[in-house]
Amino acid sequence: MRIFTAGIVTETNTFSPIPTGLQAFELGGIQHGSRAQFRTTSELATLVRWREQAQREGHTIIESVGAVAEPGGVTVRAVYEALREELLDDLRRALPVDVALLFLHGAMVAQGYDDCEGDILVRVRAVAGADCVVGAELDLHSHLTPAMLDHATLILAYDEYPHTDIVERGEDLYRLCTAAARKETHPVMHAFDCRMTGLFPTTSQPMCEFVNELKAVRRGAVLSTSLIHGFPWGDAADAGVKCLAVCDGDRKLAQDLAERLGKTFWSLRDAVQIRAMHVDEAIDTALSNARAPAVLADVADNAGGGAPGDSTFILRRLLERNVTDIVTGVYYDPVAVQLCFEAGEGAGLDLRIGGKLGLASGTPLDLRVRVRKLCERHLQSSMDDSGPVAFGPSAWVDAGNAHIVLASIRSQVFAPDAFSGLGIPLDAARVIVVKSSHHFYGKFAPIAGAVVHVDSPGALQLDFARIPYTKRDPNYWPRVADPFASA
Repeated sequence: MRIFTAGIVTETNTFSPIPTGLQAFELGGIQHGSRAQFRTTSELATLVRWREQAQREGHTIIESVGAVAEPGGVTVRAVYEALREELLDDLRRALPVDVALLFLHGAMVAQGYDDCEGDILVRVRAVAGADCVVGAELDLHSHLTPAMLDHATLILAYDEYPHTDIVERGEDLYRLCTAAARKETHPVMHAFDCRMTGLFPTTSQPMCEFVNELKAVRRGAVLSTSLIHGFPWGDAADAGVKCLAVCDGDRKLAQDLAERLGKTFWSLRDAVQIRAMHVDEAIDTALSNARAPAVLADVADNAGGGAPGDSTFILRRLLERNVTDIVTGVYYDPVAVQLCFEAGEGAGLDLRIGGKLGLASGTPLDLRVRVRKLCERHLQSSMDDSGPVAFGPSAWVDAGNAHIVLASIRSQVFAPDAFSGLGIPLDAARVIVVKSSHHFYGKFAPIAGAVVHVDSPGALQLDFARIPYTKRDPNYWPRVADPFASA
């Protein structure tokens, strides 16, 4: 069997001021499988696993481009088209192929392309032919579009948020697609639109129970099920929550199952939505917590959702309230990092921190700091331990009441070593503020006395009824109490 693999991955916040260009992909990592086999990184671990599985089974593997960019604003058209054409050129040279496995995000938007993944699947199908099994693994924060469903043989998404099962679900896709190529199964797909928008962590009930149900029905003729959570900050026609069922040759079963699971999830809508506190309420909760540290999630400034990663709203309020023993980061502020490297470790200086990338960043904080630690190549663990995540040249600065981490590469916080890796002692912290929505949870919850999601000003607003969509149908919950009745 000849198996072709490739990946082009980024999540587009169409409201973000940060363009996603070639440098963003180079920082995230571009690998060219036609020149050298994929190397394991946290971003491309699934592609490496596909190669390992194919080699164990004696198949021929043909690797193409693997490119990942930190979530940001709309992708530059020429950059997207160049990556896509590299993939398609490699596919043409690889023909004939029995299986094409694509590692995609599902919420990528480029200039002139509102549905990059649909565009890729349409073109891959045209090149590979009708008999090729085309499979795609998506992030659960994706848009599921008609073009994707019409041109893929099989689509599935991660189950977990935080995404701790990316490689595991990739293994599922490999198994299902190779079985289809052997004509052992005949996948058919159906999606049910839940007409919802929100954030739905899978680390608490009743969301855990729903995910368990998704997994439990995967037997017999039910090949796969996925809950597509949607990406709330992507303005696209097909945005929103969808339930996807993939069945073996039984379209009616797929339709009935997707609808049943979708209606079940709709019935849970109030219970599964993320709960967040406004800034002062969150600080009050942290200070009243009997066991330190309290971890505050700066949801609105999560670089993993395309936010700038340099907002100052929460830190400013903590300092105004004279809170002590604060640890906070990681702030995307290469200018401040450069100044710290110029001054050197141990130096004291007046430093302007954050507030640089737009209105969603707030205003800069002017603080007297001491440079405690400099690191040319600061790394943190990924949420699923698949590989390190880079912050680039970074600095730990001490502002008296607050220990602040500044970085040169924009990334959300996944793990405590984002701080402890520079030497910051977390056991002495009263409050830890992480710039992340929920991917931090698995690694921070064990050390936290409390975890609080904060609804602060910023690029990722949690008032989902008021997101200023222009392309999406406005008939969705929570903007409309019952969008099914309204329809």
